[in-house]
Amino acid sequence: MSSTVKGVVVRTPIEVCKQRLIKGSKYVDQHNLFDLVGRLSSQVFWRTRAIVSGIATPKLTRSQPRGRPRAQAILSPVSDPTAPATNKRVFTFGKGRSEGNKGMKSLLGGKGANLAEMASIGLSVPPGLTISTEACQEYQQNGKKLPEGLWEEILEGLKSVENDMGSVLGDPSNPLLLSVRSGAAISMPGMMDTVLNLGLNDEVVAGLAAKSGERFAYDSYRRFLDMFGNVVMGIQHSSFEEKLENLKHVKGVQLDTDLTASDLKELVEQYKNVYLEIKGEKFPSDPKQQLQLAVKAVFDSWDSPRAIKYRSINQITGLKGTAVNIQTMVFGNMGNTSGTGVLFTRNPSTGEKKLYGEFLINAQGEDVVAGIRTPEDLDTMKNCMPEAYQELVENCKILERHYKDMMDIEFTVQENRLWMLQCRSGKRTGKGAVKIAVHMVDEGLVDTRSALKMVEPQHLDQLLHPQFEDPTAYKDKVVAIGLPASPGAAVGQIVFSAVDAESWHAQGKSVILVRTETSPEDVGGMHAAAGILTARGGMTSHAAVVARGWGKCCVSGCSDIRVNDAEKVVFKAVVIPFQQS
Repeated sequence: MSSTVKGVVVRTPIEVCKQRLIKGSKYVDQHNLFDLVGRLSSQVFWRTRAIVSGIATPKLTRSQPRGRPRAQAILSPVSDPTAPATNKRVFTFGKGRSEGNKGMKSLLGGKGANLAEMASIGLSVPPGLTISTEACQEYQQNGKKLPEGLWEEILEGLKSVENDMGSVLGDPSNPLLLSVRSGAAISMPGMMDTVLNLGLNDEVVAGLAAKSGERFAYDSYRRFLDMFGNVVMGIQHSSFEEKLENLKHVKGVQLDTDLTASDLKELVEQYKNVYLEIKGEKFPSDPKQQLQLAVKAVFDSWDSPRAIKYRSINQITGLKGTAVNIQTMVFGNMGNTSGTGVLFTRNPSTGEKKLYGEFLINAQGEDVVAGIRTPEDLDTMKNCMPEAYQELVENCKILERHYKDMMDIEFTVQENRLWMLQCRSGKRTGKGAVKIAVHMVDEGLVDTRSALKMVEPQHLDQLLHPQFEDPTAYKDKVVAIGLPASPGAAVGQIVFSAVDAESWHAQGKSVILVRTETSPEDVGGMHAAAGILTARGGMTSHAAVVARGWGKCCVSGCSDIRVNDAEKVVFKAVVIPFQQS
C-alpha cells in the first residue's frame, strides 16, 4: 500500500519491487539503478533480481540445510592472511616506514592498519604508534587495568615519535602534541572516542603561543579541555558548549573564529572551572598522565552503550576490541592557510566518479565529522589552497589504485602542507555500490568477479527503499532545504530525541528524528527512525555516513530550521524528500 501525506505518494518496498520486476531486465527509473545490461555483465542484474524476488536461490552444498539458504553476518571479521604471529602490542609508523600493513586489521584495527599502509607507500602521514586490539582485550580481561608492561611499551614507542618530530611531550620550549583515537577492525563511525591536542597545560600552552601565536595556542587548549573532559572525565559536552555560547554572546560575535586570543584565555579558565564544578577535581596537567588516562578511555569506549548498540544493529561479532592510535597532531586551526576535511573518492550516494567531500578553513577534524559546524565543499580548498588540493587529488588516485575500492579519507592542511590522517573503504548506498562496481570494471581497476563482491546483500535491499512517486507533488510544500546527506524519502512523526525515536518505533510508528546535530549517543534513535533531519553538519558528518550505510534518508545542514528542544513543538507529519540525478 502506498503512503500518502497531502498528495505526496511514497511507494513501499514491495510496490517498488513489483514494479521493477514487471519492467524487465532494463528497468530505468530516474536514477538508472538497473541500467546494467551489457556493462558489468548480466550477473549483477540477475543476482539482484534473484535476491529481490526470491525466484532463484544459490545452489545448496552438502553442508547447507534444505530450504532457504541461511544468511551469514556480513560484518563478522575474518583472520588477516598477511598478519604475522607476534607478541608485539605497540607498532610505530612514519613517512616511508611502518611496522604494520593493511593486512593486519584484526590486530591494528582498520585505522591503524591503513595508517601503516599509507606511511609505507610514501604518503604524508603524521608519525605515531598503534596499540593493538589484543592489548584492549587484555585490558578488559584484567579488570580494566593496563596489562603488565604495556605502559612501558607505549613510552618506548613514544620515544620513536619524539625522535621523528624533534619535539618532546610536555616540553614547553618544544612541545609535542598528540591525538588519541580508537580504531576497531571493522569501521564504526563515531561510535568510539577521540582526544585531540593532548599534552597541553598552562606551561606548554605558553611555549606553544610563543612559537605559533596566542590565538592558535589557546584555541587548541580550550578544544583539548572540552574533549578531554568529555571523553576521559565524563563531563557532558554541553557544559563546555554553554560557556562558549555565553562568551560569544557577551563579546557580540557569531562564530568561534571571531573570538580573540584574550577571549580564548578567558574561556580556558572557565573550562578549567567546569572540572572543579562537576568533578570536584582539577584538570590533570601532567601530559603523561593525560596520555595514560586517554588510552584507558578509548579502551573503555569499546564497551560504551552506543558502541555495543552499533555492533548489535550491524551484527558485528567476534572482535577482540579496539586498537588505540596515538599520533602527532597536525593543526587545521592555524589560520586561513590551514583547514581540515573529509572526502570520498567517489560520490557514495550516486557512485559518480567525482571527489565528494567537505572542507573547513581554520578548523580541526572533529568540527567536520561531528557535525558541529556546517562545512563548505571541496571547491573552497581548491580555490584557497591549490597546491595542497592537487596533492590531495593525486593521493586519492594512488589510494584507489592501491586498495581497488572507493575510499573515505580524512585529511588536514597545516600552513598549506597536506597531511593524510585516515583512509578506509567508503560506506555507500545501494545505488552507489552498483555504479561504483560498474565504473571500476570499465576503468580496469577491478575484474568482474571482484566487482560483484563489492555489491553486498544490504546494498541490494536498499535499492527497494521508498522514493517519491511524483516529485512535483511536494514542490509547493517545501518549508526548508538542507544538504542531501543520504537519498530516499520518509514520512513520519517528528521526535526530538533518540529515546523517543526508539519508543515510538517500538509501538510500530514511523518517526523522523530531528536534531540540531546528532551525536554518537543517538545511534539507536537513528536506526529506529525512518528519516533524519539536522540543522547543522554536512554530508560527511558521522550522521551522514551512518545513515548512508543503513540506507536511511538523511538531510543535514538544514540551516533554515531551528530546533527548540525545550518547547518540543511537534507537527503531525513531516516529509523529507531527496531526489538525486
